[in-house]
Amino acid sequence: MSADAALSAAERRLVRLSAAIALGRWDELAALRRAAPPGEPDRRWREVVLQAHLFAGFARVVEAASVLAGCGGLGAPEADELCEATDAAGGSALFDAIYGAQAADVRAALHGSHPLLARWIAEHAYARVLARAGLAADRRELCAVAALAAQGQERQLAAHARGAVRLGATRAAVQETLAAVADLLDAAVLSRARDVIERFARAEV
Repeated sequence: MSADAALSAAERRLVRLSAAIALGRWDELAALRRAAPPGEPDRRWREVVLQAHLFAGFARVVEAASVLAGCGGLGAPEADELCEATDAAGGSALFDAIYGAQAADVRAALHGSHPLLARWIAEHAYARVLARAGLAADRRELCAVAALAAQGQERQLAAHARGAVRLGATRAAVQETLAAVADLLDAAVLSRARDVIERFARAEV
């Protein structure tokens, strides 16, 4: 990583991996896999693919797995990667860290929409998936930023951009995440995502 870069080359590949899955850009996904340097794909790649169903749905993740398998795969997971433990305390703490002072309001809104939605997000998305080891929490959030920007989910993009910084990423890393996937986004989607990130960069976290 250069002295003035907030993301390493490996991290740029991870955020592009996340955006490519979210968009169903199988050409880009295959190109990423074929260009992977020695030592990659590694566990971080596998964790990004696993968490992608939270932002892109299972159908796209299943297709992504098929595309990646045809280009050399993701490597065999190690034994500790197969752990499916649910970390309720860790998931709750992670949710609180991402949403900050708004955490209680977000939980209430989710519960108001449907109590099971709130439960599934707490027990599955956070406690079972996002609280996993294998990828730093702030880097998971940057991959979420890439996926949400790609899909034009502006409200969620703002929340997870803040979450990334609250978990330790720099604002520059959030901005570089968007820059790293800019060529994959439609012009209008990219423009709106830039507006969100620019407003976020001027705001208090």
